[in-house]
Amino acid sequence: MNRRELLSAAAVLSGSLAAPAVLRAQEAALRLGVLTALTGAGAADGPRMLKAMQAVAEEVNKLGGVLGRQIALVIEDDQTNPEAAVRAAQKLVGVDKVPAIMGTWASAVTSAVAPVCWESKTCLLTVSGADSITQLPHQGYIFRTQPNTTLQATRHGEYMLSMGAKKVFYVAVQTPFAASMKDIIGKVLLAGGGELAGGLVYEANKTSYRSEIDAALAAKPDMIYLNSYSPDLTVLLKDLFRAGYSGGRLTQSYAYTSKVAEGIPAEVTDGLHTVQPSSDVNSGAYALLQKRIGAASPDSYEAQATDWISLVLLGIQKGNSTVGVDIRDNVRKVSQGSGTKVASAAEGLKLLREGKDVNYEGASGACDFNDKGDILDCRFRYSVAKNTKIEFLKVV
Repeated sequence: MNRRELLSAAAVLSGSLAAPAVLRAQEAALRLGVLTALTGAGAADGPRMLKAMQAVAEEVNKLGGVLGRQIALVIEDDQTNPEAAVRAAQKLVGVDKVPAIMGTWASAVTSAVAPVCWESKTCLLTVSGADSITQLPHQGYIFRTQPNTTLQATRHGEYMLSMGAKKVFYVAVQTPFAASMKDIIGKVLLAGGGELAGGLVYEANKTSYRSEIDAALAAKPDMIYLNSYSPDLTVLLKDLFRAGYSGGRLTQSYAYTSKVAEGIPAEVTDGLHTVQPSSDVNSGAYALLQKRIGAASPDSYEAQATDWISLVLLGIQKGNSTVGVDIRDNVRKVSQGSGTKVASAAEGLKLLREGKDVNYEGASGACDFNDKGDILDCRFRYSVAKNTKIEFLKVV
């Protein structure tokens, strides 16, 4: 699906596709913003997150919508670019008047649009991982279903130790998320009997990283952590292969995708380990997600996108309000506490209309947030490259 087709989905999912004519005449559709990476470095994940949100909206619309209104997703491409994202966010809050924006992927993008959201009292639900995001003075308007940098770096360091790593070299693209992980990983390695042999931050989109690779290999590491985006990772892996490196390698799953795997010879990538936050694959919400989007193994991004829109819709129903501040104040009331556990927005909306409390247990996990808007914990999924394929290892 190309960018034009993706953007045209806003018109397709205008909320009217399942609404009775009388209902449509009574009240306008409820607009919710989707700001995600349909192009740029995040283009492998943005369209799938969009599809997951559309599927929930369509399901709820068929059951009558929320507060008697159909849901309309207003979709913008952030282009994985902070400047483009800010323009799109300003349009969503200033022109479309959405009370919530869902979908930002890159930490630099989320950091750039966050002030637009809190200044307009618009909720922002994101998959970005940089610790700095929820440390912003966002007044409670940011909810992050992705584990923050500290949690991710801790688990990644523990995993490298479990693989027998003693000397790790850290190679990272210049982003708020990647650049902040080095010190945390170093502390985890040191506590586990290993060491961080060094690290460097590189500029994106270069045609060769041989000088960076030579600097890394000079430290004689037995493991290299590649915190990169897909285009850069491809170049880095090839340069490592040409340099004769045979030690361990770990990268994020969003960098080493199936598409990337198919485009690089097996001898270059075999043995590369990947990590990603895992969906709660044994949950009822995950089973419903599988059916809803017709996929056997939805990934963490699709699961989190499902949870974003579900939390927003339940928050709207709980507060009987489509205003951003009321959504903010009700998200935790529908995702934490002693209410009836529910696995979908549709199930929760029914109970809320009956005056009952709910506790949404999501496809990505429990969706329990601390006071900064970060999730408290999650699972992680590990895989390995083999014969241009990505083979699952385990979920921890």
